[in-house]
Amino acid sequence: MIQTLQAVRGMNDILPDEAEIWENFEEVIRDWLKGYGYRPIRMPIVEPEPLFRRAIGEVTDIVEKEMYAFEDALNGERLALRPEGTAGCVRAVIEHNLVASGGQQRLYYQGPMFRHERPQRGRYRQFHQIGVEALGFAGPDIDAELIIMCARLWGQLGLTGISLELNSLGSAKERADHRAALIAYFESNRDRLDEDAQRRLHANPLRILDSKNPSMQEIVEAAPKLTSYLGEESRAHFEAVQTLLSEAGIAFRVNHRLVRGLDYYNRTVFEWVSERLGAQGTVCAGGRYDGLVEQLGGKPMPAAGFAMGVERLLALWQESGELEYVFERPIPEVYVVHQGDNAQCMAFRAAEALRDVGFDVLLHCGGGSFKSQMKRADASGALLALVIGEDEAAADEVGIKPLRDGGEQYRVSFPALPEAVAGAIYGTEIQQDYKPRKGNGQGVEDGSV
Repeated sequence: MIQTLQAVRGMNDILPDEAEIWENFEEVIRDWLKGYGYRPIRMPIVEPEPLFRRAIGEVTDIVEKEMYAFEDALNGERLALRPEGTAGCVRAVIEHNLVASGGQQRLYYQGPMFRHERPQRGRYRQFHQIGVEALGFAGPDIDAELIIMCARLWGQLGLTGISLELNSLGSAKERADHRAALIAYFESNRDRLDEDAQRRLHANPLRILDSKNPSMQEIVEAAPKLTSYLGEESRAHFEAVQTLLSEAGIAFRVNHRLVRGLDYYNRTVFEWVSERLGAQGTVCAGGRYDGLVEQLGGKPMPAAGFAMGVERLLALWQESGELEYVFERPIPEVYVVHQGDNAQCMAFRAAEALRDVGFDVLLHCGGGSFKSQMKRADASGALLALVIGEDEAAADEVGIKPLRDGGEQYRVSFPALPEAVAGAIYGTEIQQDYKPRKGNGQGVEDGSV
C-alpha cells in the first residue's frame, strides 16, 4: 500500500477559499503601498547562509536555532532558506546598485519566509511577510511615516485593538556603552540568570532584556536602561519621531525593553501588537538599520523599514468581521452548457467571445446530460446559462437561460451574443468600464459588438 504523504509540519497548504481571501488582501496591500510611493522588488527564497549570519547576528535565536541552512550538494556552498527579507533586499540593492550616491529607494516585497519554530497559531515554519524598506532617508520623518502608514492600513482593514510600542536603541557607540553596563550588571547577578541569559551574557546581552522567563523579570526590570546612554542627537531623533506621531494622532507607549531580535537595528524600533493573538502578539515590527548597507559591503547609507506577518493579520481581519464586507467569493456571470461535437466547438467560441468583452465565463467540461450540466450551472451562482446543442450550432445561434429570475429561455444569433448577454444581465448595452481582454482572435475584436 502506498503511504499517503502530507505537508511538512508548520508548512501549510492554502486552499482555494482561503487563497481567494489572500489575493484580496494582497490587492489591498498593493494599492496601499502604491499610495505611499513604494515599488515592488522580488528576491530569491534561497540566499547564501553568511548573508544572514552577518546581517542578523551570530548570537540570535534565528541564526542559532531557527534558520534552515544546508550545504548545496553540487558545489558545497552553504545556503539558507530566508528567515526574513531585509537582508536579501539590501543585498539586492547593493548588488544591482539601485541606490546611487545620495539616492533614495522605497521598496516592498511579499512572500514566504522560513524558521524552524514550534508551530502555533499565527506562527508557522513557512510563514508570509509583507516587507517595506526605505533606503537613503536619514531623518525621523521616514520613521514616523512608516508607522503612520501602518495605522492607515489597520483602518482600511477595519482592525482594532492593535497598539504601538516604541523605543530607541541609539547609535552603535551608545549601544556599546550600554552593553558594557549590562554585562557588568548581569555579571554581578550571574547566579540569578537562566541558561539562555548566561549564554548570551557576553555575546548579546541586549537580548537578555527581551526574556519571557517569569523568574527573570525582576532582574531584567532593574537592569540599566539604554535611554540613560543616549546622546543628544539620538534623543533629538527619538523625540522628533514621537512628536510627529503625536501630531498625526497615533497613540503609542515607550517600551524601554523593546530591543527586537535582529542585531542590525539602531535608533528607532517599533512593534504593533495585539492581545487577540495570544503570546505571539506582534503583527508588525521594524525600525531603523543605518549600518546594515555598509555592513553587507555597500556604501554607508541610512535605512529603515518594517515587516508584517500575513497569517497574523488575516487572522485578525477574519476575527474583526470586516472581511465579509470587503470580500465576496467570485462567481461567473455566465455558465456555458453544451452537448454534441459541433456544439462543443461553438461553446468554446461563445465563451471566448464573451471573455473578449470582459465577462467572467465558466465553460462546462467533462460531458454529461443537459440536466446534469444545468444543475452545475445553477450551483455555480452564474446569472445566465448559455445553452448550445446541435440544433443551435447548426443555426449559428445560442440559447440564453436566466438562472436567477425564472425567465424563459430564448435564442439569439451568435454575432449578437455579447450585446444580448449585457442586456440580460444589466438591462443595457456593453458596460463602458468593460475592457476587451487579449484573446485568441476568435472573439469580438476591439471590444465592439
